[in-house]
Amino acid sequence: MPDCEISFELSRIDFRATSDLLMASYWGAGRSDALHHRAFANSLCAAAYVDGEQVGFARAITDCTAFAYLADVIIWPGHRGQGIGTRLVSALIDHPELVTVSHWSLSTADAHKLYEKLGFKASTDGRYMRLDRVPG
Repeated sequence: MPDCEISFELSRIDFRATSDLLMASYWGAGRSDALHHRAFANSLCAAAYVDGEQVGFARAITDCTAFAYLADVIIWPGHRGQGIGTRLVSALIDHPELVTVSHWSLSTADAHKLYEKLGFKASTDGRYMRLDRVPG
């Protein structure tokens, strides 16, 4: 694994690169820069850096007390498969402001193994529900 720095400083994030990659992802298609600006400002964001260059991003949507939702975890192509995503997610889960959070959730179509390494399990207990709607 490369030497990777994790930072929670929103001002360090390369917004252009991050927003572009998220809009190109299967989950971020249809979003805009304006939506990303608002989402980042209202989340605890983390970025991964190798040799000072940003190579990853993730954010937690949280009340900083009991609940957090992990979102927009993305590693730049060319840096995937090196453990950076695991370090990034671990840094968010272990953030000092989130130590009391007992319920973490997320949605993924293709990264189950990454999250399972960190203790996440598929929710099959029938308790969780969701509402999908077209923003208006």
